Amino acid sequence: MMKFRLFGGRRVLPVERRPELDREERVLAWAPVGEDDTVVATNLGLWWGGTRTGWHRIDKAVWDGEHLVVTPAELVAERAGYDVIADGTPVRLRLADPDHVPHQVRLRVTGSVRHPQHYELPGGGVWVFARRVPGADGLAWAVRYDQGTDGDDPAVVAATDQLVAQSQGDAVA
Repeated sequence: MMKFRLFGGRRVLPVERRPELDREERVLAWAPVGEDDTVVATNLGLWWGGTRTGWHRIDKAVWDGEHLVVTPAELVAERAGYDVIADGTPVRLRLADPDHVPHQVRLRVTGSVRHPQHYELPGGGVWVFARRVPGADGLAWAVRYDQGTDGDDPAVVAATDQLVAQSQGDAVA
C-alpha cells in the first residue's frame, strides 16, 4: 500500500482521494478502502462513499482489526427539543491500512455523547442523551427507545418529554 507522508511524519491525503470539505473542515486521519474509496475522519464527521456523516449522527463504531463497522443514526421523529433516533443499517468498511482512523473515530463518537441516562418506561425503556454537534454551539438532545418500546404510545411520549426536560435541566444545573 502506498503511503504518502509529509517529510516522513504525518500521512498526507492525496488530492484525488480528498472529499469536498467545508471551509472550516480539516482532515484528522484517512484510510483507503479498496482502489476507489477512502474513509476520511475530519473534525466535522466521517466521510465514506462520497458523503459525510456528522459525529453526532454515528450511533456506534467498532474496529475489529480489519473492518470498521459504522452504525449511523436514523432519524425516526423530531419532537419539541429532541430527536427520536434508531440504529441505521451498519456499514462495514475494510481498512487495509487504517493508520489513525479507528482511534479518531472512537475519540470523536464517544466524545460527542453527553449526559447519557437510561430510564424505564411503560412497556420498555429509553436512552436520553445529548450530543455535541461539530461546528454548532450547544447540545442536540436525542432519545433511543429500547427494542419493543412503543415510542408512539401517547403515555410513552409524555413520559419521554418529561424525562428529556428533566435531563436538559440537570445538564444546565
